[in-house]
This record gives sequence, structure tokens and C-alpha cells, in this order.
Amino acid sequence: MSRLLLVLPYALILWGCSSQGTSTADNDGKPSSEPPGRSEEVKGTIGFSALTLTNPFFKVIADSMEEAAAQQGYQLILVSGERDVKKQADQINDFIVKGVSAIVLNPCDSASIGPAIKKANDAGIPVFTNDIKYTGSEGEVICHVATDNYQGGKLAGQAMVELLGEAGGEVAVLHFPQAESCQLRVKGFNEILAAHNGKPEASQIQVVATLDGGGMRDEGFKAAKDALEANPDLAAIFAINDPSALGAYAALEAAGKADQVKIIAFDGQLSGKRAILEGKILCDPIQFPDRIGKKTVEMIVKHFAGDDVPKDVLIPSELYYQKDAEQDPELRE
Repeated sequence: MSRLLLVLPYALILWGCSSQGTSTADNDGKPSSEPPGRSEEVKGTIGFSALTLTNPFFKVIADSMEEAAAQQGYQLILVSGERDVKKQADQINDFIVKGVSAIVLNPCDSASIGPAIKKANDAGIPVFTNDIKYTGSEGEVICHVATDNYQGGKLAGQAMVELLGEAGGEVAVLHFPQAESCQLRVKGFNEILAAHNGKPEASQIQVVATLDGGGMRDEGFKAAKDALEANPDLAAIFAINDPSALGAYAALEAAGKADQVKIIAFDGQLSGKRAILEGKILCDPIQFPDRIGKKTVEMIVKHFAGDDVPKDVLIPSELYYQKDAEQDPELRE
């Protein structure tokens, strides 16, 4: 989760292992079109419960997983947890009943999903996570694939120091504390600010508010509105993903403070990149959700082959400014 890391209803159609091609489900539980380059042999199924598909980041992860799985001969069943840990636990139970070969999660709650993971473990189904890490101890995850969120948070902190370091100023953080990925982003961000503030005679960059922006545009708007009302001299906002940052920008516009308060976000979604190009967001540490999806399938296939699989695979983020957006071919399509 960019406070943050790119799933649907329960009634899903699972094709038998003798059928040809990839079986995913759309919002109505109907099979989606098969991606190109699929294997002729169907070896099994992978169940993927994403945090939400209303955030394009997770849709890119899902699409990349679907393509990579098909190339390896696996069907993908795609459902959306919609940030509801009970719903996600029910989806895991459904995967177990269907006898999937592996389960992949973006945990809706980094700790509370443990009992459902343990049920899959007890059924002999390996569990993998991506983007959001499972932090509990009740169940076992084979491998976690994600952005290096701590490194990305430090990049955001460095960008904030570059922005405010000479004069200092008040900063609000729009968090999504339920997600371990966002916890790491905020941790890295705060550590860089603390290091700056600890220097002799440094102009202080003070975090005056840390609010739950929900990782969503509407909730980001409300959180930023509250932060502005409580802190009229606010100089900048760090938002853990692009949707909450775009909600924050709308709040700044409504308050007539879009020129006063700068936004540093996280993600690099297409909407975020456009906002950077337009000057609405200063910069993002960008993620690579397509790499996350493909690497997850790669780790599943390695595990099935009996190869050693690392517990964590972290993909570094990179700072992305307006000058990068101006050269980005994705924004010229």
C-alpha cells in the first residue's frame, strides 16, 4: 500500500485441472478472458485474495499474477477482501474447500488473519503474501514479496527534508496503520525526519498530526481536512499512497491552500503520476506492482519444484518527480 501497498465476491467458478487455460473471476464471479502466452498444461490453481481491487495498484498485481501463472500452467482465482478480515478469512476457507494448490494474500489485517492462514497450513496448502506482510505467529507464510517499504519511506523522508529542510515546518501524515507495509513507510519517513531534526541548529520539521487516511480518496480528504483545521500553518503532507494523497489535494483546494501545502505520496499509480505531472503531488517513491505479481508466481513455482525460497523478497522503490513524469512514456499513451 503507496498509509500504504497493485479479490472480488465469494461465488467463484473453478475449472477442473483437466481444462485448458486460466480461470479468474470478475465482480460477478464469472470467468474473465484468458491472458495470452498461457501453458498448454494446467497444473493446478492459485487462489489470490487481494486487499481491494478499487485501488488500481492491487489490480496490476492481480493482472501480472494471472499472466505469469498462466505461463506456468496455473489458473488464478481472484477475489477481493475489501479490507474486511472476516471476509478474507471466509475466502481462504473457500479456497481450502476448492482444493487450490497455493494461496496468496494481501492481508486485510497484518495480524488478525493468522487463524485463517493456519487453517490453510493444516490443509497442506502453502500460503504466500505480497505487498502487505503477515505479522502474526499463528500461521506460516512461505514467502512474502513486496516493495521495500521501509526504504521507500526513507526516500519520502529525504524528499521532505529537501523540501522543508532550510525553513522547517509542520507536517501531517496520512497513515493506514492496519497495514504492515504502511507502518514501514511511516517508520522510515519518521526516522529520516528525526535524523534531520537531531542535527545542530537544524530547522525543525515537526509531525503535528498522524491521521488514518484509510488509503482511500474519500478518507484521505476527510483526514487532510481535519489536519488543516487543527493546524492552519501546515506546510506539507506525507500520504502513504496515491488515492489518499489525491483526497488530500482535494481538501487543500477546498480550503484554498493548494499552493501553501505540498504533498509527498507513495505508489506511482497512473493517477499519481498524472498528479505529479500536473504539480498536484510533489513526488512519489514509486512501486512496481507488475514485478511484485510476477515474482510472487516465480516463488510459488520454485516452492513447488522443491527449491529453497527466501522468506522475504523486497523490491526497491525509486523517487519520481515531475521531471520523471515529463519523460514517462506511460503518460503519453
